[in-house]
Amino acid sequence: MRKRNVRHAFTLVELLVVIAIIGVLVGLLLPAVQAAREAARRMSCSNNFKQIGLAIHNYHAAYNQLPTHGTGTHPSTLKDIWSTDNTGNNHRLSFLVPITPFCEQQALWEVISNPYDDGTIQRPAMGPTPDQIGYRPWVSDIPTFRCPSDPGRGLPALGRTNYAACMGDSSYRGRDGSLNIRRTACTGCNAPTLPYSEDPVFALAARAKNRGFFRPITVSRFRDILDGLSNTIAAGEITTDLGDRDTRTMGYDSAANIEAQIRSNPSYCRDTVGLIDPNRPQYWASATPIFSEVEGRGYRWADFLPYYTQFYTILPPNRELCPQTSSTSSVSGTASSRHQGGAHVLMGDGAVKFITDSIEAGNSRAPMVWDGGTGNNAPGSQSPYGLWGALGSRAAKETIDGDF
Repeated sequence: MRKRNVRHAFTLVELLVVIAIIGVLVGLLLPAVQAAREAARRMSCSNNFKQIGLAIHNYHAAYNQLPTHGTGTHPSTLKDIWSTDNTGNNHRLSFLVPITPFCEQQALWEVISNPYDDGTIQRPAMGPTPDQIGYRPWVSDIPTFRCPSDPGRGLPALGRTNYAACMGDSSYRGRDGSLNIRRTACTGCNAPTLPYSEDPVFALAARAKNRGFFRPITVSRFRDILDGLSNTIAAGEITTDLGDRDTRTMGYDSAANIEAQIRSNPSYCRDTVGLIDPNRPQYWASATPIFSEVEGRGYRWADFLPYYTQFYTILPPNRELCPQTSSTSSVSGTASSRHQGGAHVLMGDGAVKFITDSIEAGNSRAPMVWDGGTGNNAPGSQSPYGLWGALGSRAAKETIDGDF
């Protein structure tokens, strides 16, 4: 007796059930894949920071000093520190520029350290001011200076950076070092003073307020870190602006000079009603005036100005930027990142640690330590900003008695 050939196949219902099961499995797996990718990006970010730490240590071994944050050449005509110039960089170079040959960027350093003809103008050795878009090194994105989790790319930024110098726990006039930044030859200067001089008034104020691992326009060495390299933050992660009015990456453009208000209350921008969107506290309100689109956080890796490559251990990580006058002046910006829950910091000994947003940060409305301060805010006082502030100050004799 002949057997009938029977054809086996899925029914439509069975096929739909299989597709539904696959969809559920993919939905369950996708968050894990995304988390694994972010973990890899976070590790890559940490490795970049370690390379920067090694570069700082190798630089110190070679020159017996830290790379100066706020260094470079004089322009042919004396100008204020915020002015643009093609004949010199006006002492505006960040600490990232001198370490380029120590982090696999020797070719870029050769271009920077020698005169350079870009086809339209002869650029001087060490380049023009870092806001010059026509100078190729300043618009170069250096992979070691970028966090893979930060999606910011291209214009209106120049070369971006996600790593900034730690300037301590007092941002009052944080752009100014012991050098007198007022130039006699410039039009509209606030006061006639000696050009590029060591001014006694500036030097006294600088000793009081420049409490971090790096000090603007001032030579520093490891021996200056009296609290210990392993207890002092050298640099911190910052996130770059995406044009979305993020309070961490774009500054509030106040009509008046508010540096004294922020010195007395670092949470001034948060406490001022209407500046921050109450429904979206990470963003400025729609009516709040902000800086222009070319003035985003981290937009110039070569520029030492506080807005671009400095941060302070005053407000906890991922809090708002609160500029004291403008994007070329002092900014009490803190560490920030696209990682969940915190940001990386580089310690003075080269270790990289992840600091959470909930780190103990004292009273965020306490006045800063400065030259005119009294009581707990007098020069030499311990940081009013808890463990976070203590990690940012290099010689205030705070005790750190646990992991962070």
